[in-house]
Amino acid sequence: MLLVLGAGLLWGSVGPAQVLAGPGAPPVALGGARVLLGGLVLAGIVLATTPRAYQGWPRASWPPLLAATAATTVFQAAFLTSVARTGAALATAVTFGIVPVATGVCERLVLGTRLSRRWIGGTACAVLGCALVTAPAGADRVDLVGVAFAVLSGGCFGVYTVSAKLLTLGRVSMPAAVSVTLLVGGVLLAPWTLAGLPALTTARSLALVAWLGPITAALAYWFFVTGLRRVTAATAGTLSLAEPLVATALAVLVLHERMSARVTAGLLVLLGGLVVVSLPGRRGRTRREQTPGPAEPAAQVPRSVGRDHWTS
Repeated sequence: MLLVLGAGLLWGSVGPAQVLAGPGAPPVALGGARVLLGGLVLAGIVLATTPRAYQGWPRASWPPLLAATAATTVFQAAFLTSVARTGAALATAVTFGIVPVATGVCERLVLGTRLSRRWIGGTACAVLGCALVTAPAGADRVDLVGVAFAVLSGGCFGVYTVSAKLLTLGRVSMPAAVSVTLLVGGVLLAPWTLAGLPALTTARSLALVAWLGPITAALAYWFFVTGLRRVTAATAGTLSLAEPLVATALAVLVLHERMSARVTAGLLVLLGGLVVVSLPGRRGRTRREQTPGPAEPAAQVPRSVGRDHWTS
């Protein structure tokens, strides 16, 4: 539980750290540098501790791995762009308010999971919260383009989550899989990273990348996938609430970001919806759990993946 909580705390610092570093490298270039450096560090850890982790992956693992890679790449660009346009607190809250919606829809389409009333209630809270946050009110206007990027990043997080779920059902080293998604994402974003290289070489940008890559990417993902072996996804989902809460607290206390009463209410409704969705409860069984095929018997599903493993 402490490892999963630690991952959420580290991820919650991404937006505030970007704002604290001030104007510098473009967000997409920054995202590319973050995942590339994080992937290199995590790959080094995997090779040092489990040299054969990249060997013997089944062919069925490649589609979800590619989907997770694409989601990681787009998420970096969209989320950091949203932070640059709307601020750390708002970008993080909208992104993770959308995550339950995106993950629930992806679960339904890919795994056939029945959508529970809890999910519907959490989704309603997320939509209402987004409406409160984005509704114009006099001079207190929200950057709608930045909010749109936050919604996009939340959708990517949902795709990544379901893709990772599929990977956990196979014979794949999750730290190794995460390092692959980060490295390939960094390569795909390399044109923007190279274009922003002059801005990335400033002292503040280098310090920011040094924090975002090894700490909030490599270390945080390693914490998360390691802790997930011992806790259910329901517990992990609840602990991940630390991320938007930490981002909001840092934005208000350290960055002195101002939020109106309406925007604050919207953020609270968004977080409330996330709490509702994340609380433990019985979930509908997926098609895979109902009718295991001959090549994928129920007895071979890893013991760490329970039926409530996927609750977002």
